[in-house]
Amino acid sequence: MSPNDLTARIDALDWDAIRARTDAEGRAIGGALLDRAECAELAALFDDDARFRSTVDMGPRAYGEGTYRYLTRPLPPLVETLRRELYARLTPLASDWWRRLGREPAFPRDLDAFLARCAEAGQTRPTPLLLRYGPGGHNRLHQDRYGEVSFPLQAAICLNRPGPDFTGGEFLLAEQRARQQTRVEAIALERGELLVFAGGDRPVPGRRGEVRCQTRHGVSRVRSGGRVCLGIIFHDAA
Repeated sequence: MSPNDLTARIDALDWDAIRARTDAEGRAIGGALLDRAECAELAALFDDDARFRSTVDMGPRAYGEGTYRYLTRPLPPLVETLRRELYARLTPLASDWWRRLGREPAFPRDLDAFLARCAEAGQTRPTPLLLRYGPGGHNRLHQDRYGEVSFPLQAAICLNRPGPDFTGGEFLLAEQRARQQTRVEAIALERGELLVFAGGDRPVPGRRGEVRCQTRHGVSRVRSGGRVCLGIIFHDAA
């Protein structure tokens, strides 16, 4: 499929519902977005060293067990389209969250304008990444912060099939509110399915108005097989 076909599929998603559910729950499954061939195309990039700017082995850093690789520019057309089109549809919610948290400024609707803001802060390295886990692989709860400029929403797409290709490996989202114990949700994604989630702080109702809720994400232990995932982070890294 071409990037134009992908844009049409993104347009066809129910963005009012996605934004509303993400606002209420910190995450939303947008439905199937990439087809089998597109998932295979992206997963196959993992072994092409020329497509990446950096590789991280999670074990020695105590991040978990597995490997992730940050894509370099130019991004693959499918990833570039996803990053650009998803950003434009998520900025209304991101700006609303920032306003409700008392933060400024609002986010521009155009990704290039936002990346220019990142560059002004010394953040110029692209952050979309591929992650691969074998048996026992997992990702500890974390936030993806790479500098002073950040975007409070992220996206993930699983690139292979739960069941036939791997078991376990659920996406984990942990929510921490003031004076409450942490709540963790496990989300099983189908191949090609889009997940939108809070990548940092978001506003939630409190006893005296809205309060800050801190969210972290990770991946549960893969019990068998191998899991491959695409992560879309919208802010660049320093």
